[in-house]
Amino acid sequence: MKARIPNAGGGGNMMKQFQKMQDDMAKVQSQVEEAEYTASSGGGAVEVCVNGSHEVKSIKIKPEVVDPEDIEMLQDLLIASLNEAMRKAAETMERELGKVTGGMNIPGMPGMI
Repeated sequence: MKARIPNAGGGGNMMKQFQKMQDDMAKVQSQVEEAEYTASSGGGAVEVCVNGSHEVKSIKIKPEVVDPEDIEMLQDLLIASLNEAMRKAAETMERELGKVTGGMNIPGMPGMI
């Protein structure tokens, strides 16, 4: 007995839709990677800006937090700001790709965990 594939003639349309979704995902991914995400800590004492590719674009440190006696505090502020900026970039990627894919989990796509 031969298996039947429903709507076998409509496969071309499905492939076009899939190709459009891939194109849209690539466009969104590129836009998110180029965008910049800023976060600060210590009430604005340290500010970090990263792009969607998780590259650090800038770090601003207010002079009053540079205390040679307390380097650990400055390190903690930098870590907190960097982590928050990276989290913002990752969340934006996941949210924007989710809009394109309708929430489908597509293996291998960044942000689609």
